Amino acid sequence: MTERIGVFGGTFDPIHVGHLVTAVNVRHVLDLDRVLLVVANDPWQKADLPVTPAADRLAMVEAAVGDVAGLEVSDVEIDHGGVSYTADTLATLRRRQPGAELFLLLGSDAAAGLATWERVEEVRDLATLVVVTRPGCDDAAPPPGWDHHSVEVPRLEVSSTDLRARFADGRPLDWLVTDAVVHVIRQRGLYAVDQMASPRRATS
Repeated sequence: MTERIGVFGGTFDPIHVGHLVTAVNVRHVLDLDRVLLVVANDPWQKADLPVTPAADRLAMVEAAVGDVAGLEVSDVEIDHGGVSYTADTLATLRRRQPGAELFLLLGSDAAAGLATWERVEEVRDLATLVVVTRPGCDDAAPPPGWDHHSVEVPRLEVSSTDLRARFADGRPLDWLVTDAVVHVIRQRGLYAVDQMASPRRATS
């Protein structure tokens, strides 16, 4: 049987419950065998913003996923090195899993902006698009010519930017990130005020 693999890329700085809810719900609705949470090495769309080193973000995703059935962490973009482009990621996964059917998970805003992506035609040829929507929101469609599914997931307004600020000033993170992720953040000394003030590039 053809394996159905979801590809959910992100900076995950940090990963939070909204990411996990999205991954498990899309897997259920589309009957995917597994969903890969692909940690970006150097996200091109955040070139001018502070980004936590890739190794630290990978450790947080590994902690968040734990033993959640059907969710896996992927370091394919970190192994590749340099700037992370989805076309490269999908091509690598296709080589590794030549018989698999790939499904690319994107929020509706990202899907609407696909025309700005690097080598977007390759992305369209390599994967079926999954547009993740929220209850009560308009169903944003990708540009014409894309084969896609729309999957509605529970509305959880969680922002990684807000979470970093919360950790820096000591506000609670309960129910926003998992305890395992909080442990990694504290263990590695992430999101201190002085760290957040100075831009850093995503390096492994």
